[in-house]
Amino acid sequence: MTSTLRKHWRLAALLLGAVIILWVLYLLRTAILPFVLGLVLAYLLLPIISWLEGKLPRPRNHPDFKRVISIAIVFLTLFALIAGFSYFIVTAVIEASLTLAESAPYFIGKSLFQIQEWLDILRQQVPPEVRQQVDKALIDAGIALGNSIREAFIKGISSMPQTFSVFLGLAALPLFLFYLLKDSEKLKDRFYNTLPSAAAEHVRNLACIVERVLGRYIRAQLMLGLIVAYFTFIGLLILEIPFALVLAILAGVGELIPTLGPWISGAVVAIVTLALAPEKVLWVILLFLVIQLFENSLLVPRIQGGYLRLHPALMIFLLVLGAYLAGFWGLLLAGPLTATGIEIYHYIRRHYEAENTDKPPE
Repeated sequence: MTSTLRKHWRLAALLLGAVIILWVLYLLRTAILPFVLGLVLAYLLLPIISWLEGKLPRPRNHPDFKRVISIAIVFLTLFALIAGFSYFIVTAVIEASLTLAESAPYFIGKSLFQIQEWLDILRQQVPPEVRQQVDKALIDAGIALGNSIREAFIKGISSMPQTFSVFLGLAALPLFLFYLLKDSEKLKDRFYNTLPSAAAEHVRNLACIVERVLGRYIRAQLMLGLIVAYFTFIGLLILEIPFALVLAILAGVGELIPTLGPWISGAVVAIVTLALAPEKVLWVILLFLVIQLFENSLLVPRIQGGYLRLHPALMIFLLVLGAYLAGFWGLLLAGPLTATGIEIYHYIRRHYEAENTDKPPE
């Protein structure tokens, strides 16, 4: 009986410790965001670096030389790819912005004239009492818009210290990532050696579970980005939009940034289209809305649920619940955290069932 109670207390302490660690990480989410990004990048780059390291000759006097050279090659290649892609995107946006700036007075004047014409027609066709209500609603909407802008400005000023910490972390990210990639095995060994042998085994197994679920989630996001880029490219080709391939790649990369990424990439594509083919901008916006609707209602539950081994219905429920409880972070982490929790539960259950089978409770 005593050993059974001890096992249950041990399990309760393990679960309580995991909850406390997750809560602390949630409280520090803004500050640790760049380092979480570094961990994800390290996870993605480690297989490539290990492959390169195996292809290089090993110097006798410098055992870490191969690792450093492999990291340098990967960093330079990654930097070249990002710089080249950014050059094409920035070039397209600058050209589009210049064209838009030249034609903006005409478009704005024409749009305002058209809106005023519609309002005049609407005012003539509605009764006076309805007209007064419409005017009051427009005034209230203007006041609400002004209040929203003021609140957003105040909130932006108040969040500047947090934003500064994020930028500081991003500035330190390359150095952090370099040392993480260079000494990843040493860091893991030192961490496990500081733990008791029994605990080290469980922590190592739990880390493998987290790594496995993270790998599935990253593969799901990459698959979503690839599908969105493909459909965007086909749609832009049909509409004959300039820079279709670059804009489609941007849309696919935007899918790797949950919630905000698709809106940012969609805004860039809309600006480019508005400048180079203004008569097609509504069709491009409609294309992005249809792709987003198709993705969020069908692809995300199906693909993320499939990779995370969660039923699509459960995945839809988790996304809605996560967005309601924690906004952006809930939407981002609902699926991976649930999949990780299920895997950890199965691991703990198998472990204690094995213990009870080998050593029956007294």
